[in-house]
Amino acid sequence: MKSRILGAAALTAAAALVLSGCAGSDGGGEGAPIKLGSVNTISGPATFPEASEAAAAVFDKVNADGGINGRQIEYKVTDDKADPATATASARELVGSDEVVALVGGASLLDCEINAKYYEQENVRSIQGIGVDPGCFNSPNIAPANIGPFNDTTLTMLYGSEELGLENLCVLTSVIGSTGPAYQAGVDRWSDITGKEPLYVDDTVPYGGADYTPYVVKAREAGCDGIVTNNVEPDAIGMLKAANQQGWDDVTFLMLTSVYSESFAQAVSNSAAGVYVPAEFYPFTEDSDVNADWKALMEENGITLTSFSQGGYLAATFMVEVLESIEGDITRESVNEALANMDPLDNPMIAYPYQFDKIAAQDYEPGGWPVTLKSGTNAWEKAADDWLMIPAS
Repeated sequence: MKSRILGAAALTAAAALVLSGCAGSDGGGEGAPIKLGSVNTISGPATFPEASEAAAAVFDKVNADGGINGRQIEYKVTDDKADPATATASARELVGSDEVVALVGGASLLDCEINAKYYEQENVRSIQGIGVDPGCFNSPNIAPANIGPFNDTTLTMLYGSEELGLENLCVLTSVIGSTGPAYQAGVDRWSDITGKEPLYVDDTVPYGGADYTPYVVKAREAGCDGIVTNNVEPDAIGMLKAANQQGWDDVTFLMLTSVYSESFAQAVSNSAAGVYVPAEFYPFTEDSDVNADWKALMEENGITLTSFSQGGYLAATFMVEVLESIEGDITRESVNEALANMDPLDNPMIAYPYQFDKIAAQDYEPGGWPVTLKSGTNAWEKAADDWLMIPAS
């Protein structure tokens, strides 16, 4: 039985949309390659190369096995460099010039925020490998494989207050672009569920800061017993080191899936009262048959084992199942129809059935698997025996 807590349930940049483009793809005719693509942040302040690498590995394997009804998949990956103009150009290259039938496996700081309206205009769908910015979670044309950092924020707070019994949560948020309201909405959902309020919220925490001591000192003086933060890996290490330097060893850190990596665990020896994360996919640090196919494919292709590569793998796997369900020519229109009419896809790597329209509408129950990093272990371990769920509002 999945454990359930009532309620609803990163980074981005904003820029003006330049609307242009071509008509939908005709698929290239019988025997032509099936064109897919993705917009990714592969270079820039925070990068997600594993998602598209994992998707490409899935498609390469499908091609090696004969393709989709004899048709090969042609998968093009673009790098938006975390730049709005480049993200705009990348989308138009794939959708307008290359005429992809769908986007899949992408992970970008700003693709959804910049290009969602364009994707709607051009009637193209996207299964993001990792949805990062708020635009990935409010467009009918985008349905990520992951639950996203904002749902993840609600989950980590719920685990801290309802499972760990923490009473004074302090939220230290790094805001880039338009993410501030989305993170606040995640905190507000926690309040709606529990009837509780955070002790205080500070959304001025810098991304890539040199010293997090002032923020840690304020939190300690306020009487926090839990720190909720959306820090990415380097900043989270800096936050923990600042707590260590203050001798603050009884505070619990409630973080997001962005820090769930083996490199983070190796870098942190003193995690105070522990770091807890609701992993968006089945914990990859566990030896389990659940992740066996993904792990084997990643190792075969030299791709780092991370949640990002899990997301890219799942997005591509879902797309392959959808493509295989199509009778007749595979075009943008037939892919859209198949996505709209698809049966829910169950995969033990995620907590919920994947169904494009329901995910795009956020009409589903997000869930994560709690994991913890305890002091002196340098290794993640499960903190629960099942998924922690948030029913759809």
